[in-house]
Amino acid sequence: MPIINVKMTEEDGGATLEQKQKLHKGMARLFDDIFGRGGKTAVVIIEEISTDNYSVGGKTITEVRKEAKELSK
Repeated sequence: MPIINVKMTEEDGGATLEQKQKLHKGMARLFDDIFGRGGKTAVVIIEEISTDNYSVGGKTITEVRKEAKELSK
């Protein structure tokens, strides 16, 4: 039984239920297409991570994106 863990940032309200359902089905189908097994037993876990909860170079991604937005003005 494959376990597929998808991590993505939670932005603009996060993924919709419809998007998550498509991702669940698509990941299971893709695994089955590539490996020839697991399509019906694949466990897909979607973790949405707030941009406040991870950082690069000591700055949260929220800060990095805010700075980038200000520079692009």
